[in-house]
Amino acid sequence: MKRLVVVLLVAAVLLGGVVPARAQAQKVKIGVLKLSSSAVIFLGVEKGYFREFGVEPDLVFFQAAQPIAVALASGDLEVGATGLTAGLYNIVAGGVQIWIVADKGREWPDHNLTALLVRKDLWDAGVKSLRDLKGKKVGVTQIGSTFHYNMGRFLEKEGMALGDVELVPLQALPALSDALTARRLEAVMTAEPFVSRLEASGAGVPIIHTGDTFPWQIAVMMYADKFAKNRARAVGFMKGYVKSSRHYFDAVLKQKSGPAYDEVVGITAKYTGAPPAIIRRGFPYQDRDGRLMPGDVGRQMAWWLKHGLMKKPVAEQAIVDESFLRDALKGMK
Repeated sequence: MKRLVVVLLVAAVLLGGVVPARAQAQKVKIGVLKLSSSAVIFLGVEKGYFREFGVEPDLVFFQAAQPIAVALASGDLEVGATGLTAGLYNIVAGGVQIWIVADKGREWPDHNLTALLVRKDLWDAGVKSLRDLKGKKVGVTQIGSTFHYNMGRFLEKEGMALGDVELVPLQALPALSDALTARRLEAVMTAEPFVSRLEASGAGVPIIHTGDTFPWQIAVMMYADKFAKNRARAVGFMKGYVKSSRHYFDAVLKQKSGPAYDEVVGITAKYTGAPPAIIRRGFPYQDRDGRLMPGDVGRQMAWWLKHGLMKKPVAEQAIVDESFLRDALKGMK
């Protein structure tokens, strides 16, 4: 009789009685780059924060930001975690819905994320300012990328124009490092941990750190429209993201040292392939609760439109939806 009871209890568990939460989690494909600014995503995966709310993250790695927007539009991804680009805005302008839903990284004073680096030999020869790069080649991932936007804003701040340098699109982040190291161009715009790697190797010297020059909403979390329409899954994902964002903020941006900080460093190093010593040199700022910088997406679209890289204007409310974040924050401590 006792054996029969045990058998029945086991059967009940296997057939749907008491099922562990992790077994119920549904896979969500997330497009991401191997950057320090993806630390919140990596942390959420490793600590099980997404699984806690019914999401099994399936990370898909890319070499640049714009292809992530394309993959969201095609349905190959459900969530994107990357930089804001002209390509994203043009996809929405063309009638394909993608939603910007939360902060994933800001350019912010005293927080390293992206930088303009010149070759070390040119630095030694006196090339130490943006004006010294007039007429020179500057590597970016793609035309319309976050790095393109950075360069445009840098130049305008100096009273210069985009035509004063030659932007060279190299398509992928590792290619930027290779080109600078091989001296095929004079400077590159890139992000952590590539900035610190180039500096540590002696290949490049940062002459402008973006966060110290102008704050802006460089990276975001994005939802494909089909994923956004499944409200329960979309809010569940956001709850896991907020929990991870708060962990990151408290351990990295608030404490800045100690066991919790070291753990985030180790996790980020694991996913990016960069040594912990390099990771420690540049963690970006982001809002603790994942809130976006108010109005900044609209300001970016106006800039792209002015420079002819957007097809037509898009209202900010047609691409930004923080309701998933607001719903996720309800009831969270």
